[in-house]
Amino acid sequence: MRPRYSALPNGRQDTLADRLHRYRGVLLLLLAPLALVSLVLLLMPRSPAASSSASSSRRTGPLDAAAGAKRYAVIFDAGSSGSRVHVFCFDANLDLVNIGSEIELFVQKKPGLSAYASDPREAAESLVPLLDEAKRVVPAELRDQTPVRVGATAGLRNLGAQKSEEILQAVRDLLRDKSSFKNQADWVTVLDGSQEGAYEWVTINYLLGNLGKTYADTVGVVDLGGGSVQMAYAIAEKDAEKAPKPSDGEDSYVKKLFLKGTTYYLYVHSYLHYGLLAARAEVLKAGNGNGYSNCMLEGYQGQYKYGDETFEASASPSGASYSKCKDDAVKALKVDEACTHMKCSFGGIWNGGGGAGQKNLFVASFFFDRAAEAGFVNPKAAVAKVKPSDFEQAAKRACKLSVKDAEAAYPGVQKDNIPYVCLDLVYQYTLLVDGFGMV
Repeated sequence: MRPRYSALPNGRQDTLADRLHRYRGVLLLLLAPLALVSLVLLLMPRSPAASSSASSSRRTGPLDAAAGAKRYAVIFDAGSSGSRVHVFCFDANLDLVNIGSEIELFVQKKPGLSAYASDPREAAESLVPLLDEAKRVVPAELRDQTPVRVGATAGLRNLGAQKSEEILQAVRDLLRDKSSFKNQADWVTVLDGSQEGAYEWVTINYLLGNLGKTYADTVGVVDLGGGSVQMAYAIAEKDAEKAPKPSDGEDSYVKKLFLKGTTYYLYVHSYLHYGLLAARAEVLKAGNGNGYSNCMLEGYQGQYKYGDETFEASASPSGASYSKCKDDAVKALKVDEACTHMKCSFGGIWNGGGGAGQKNLFVASFFFDRAAEAGFVNPKAAVAKVKPSDFEQAAKRACKLSVKDAEAAYPGVQKDNIPYVCLDLVYQYTLLVDGFGMV
């Protein structure tokens, strides 16, 4: 969701950063999904064109222009559940400038690129309507100076290297032949899970104005996507030195970042198969011993397909059970798996050790969607203060409903998601409390 504004008494606008600062002391914040602003920062290094150094012989970024000129960047977030385009406008100091009445152009469409696994060209063509929207707001004379970048996430990672690369190449060809934006082959990539988490962390702390301060002044993030969930927060250097070595094929637990003159040691881990859509499959597998699911709403008979697999998703004769569904979610998370490190979250994964960088957490993406649909978050607000127990209470209410009752109770939920309302909310609460140890 795009940041929203309201007028302050002194006439100044209340920006997203203002609202975020207002809640900095709370334990948990729930934030609407944010674009990968840090991808923009990578393409657009700060260049104060108005200063005397602008005329020096330094190497310039791809959008360096005359003093005061607006600059644009186009970002495609190619997720497992859908594709989204974000267009940003910046002034010479890289401060965001409104596009119309909003801080960005944001348009999305479903399904995501991974739905076209057998037809890479069709996958690329699915982005054309989004590309046309981007062209609509970027002035024609600036398009060849405007970088376009595509970051794909867990949906393509799950397809495997060959299929994902075929789709990426089709997207590269599309941008080269039809976009008119500045593009490079290496700007169309599959982000690994640690990159996803790191970008989200940079984004939120950039908006808060925390970058350049100590790690204890930053906030952490939990981003629940469709295929994976990321945890990222800054830790002390002494704790980073104690980080265990990752298993073969896994990314390092700690990334060293240098931002605004400050070195950060960022704990980041991506839990593949534990994004909301993937987790449905894991929870259904964990609880299907009787041929039905403890998490499905009364009256629902059907199956759930994720990737190439199909899972029984019919309700028991008595409908969903909050307590039994939670047991299945705990089992799916492998909470009791042996921990060979100092401290683990779930599945035997090191949790980073905690500390000051984790004291304030933002949860994003599907956390926001389900909270808004369940009615305990205002979808028109830029940010909302919540507690994990809000998810628990919402789950207990949802699990008592039949499919028919849920359709009336949750008018904002898409029809194909209605049967999974209990499962989704139970899983989110279990992930926060049993998985990540929040209270």
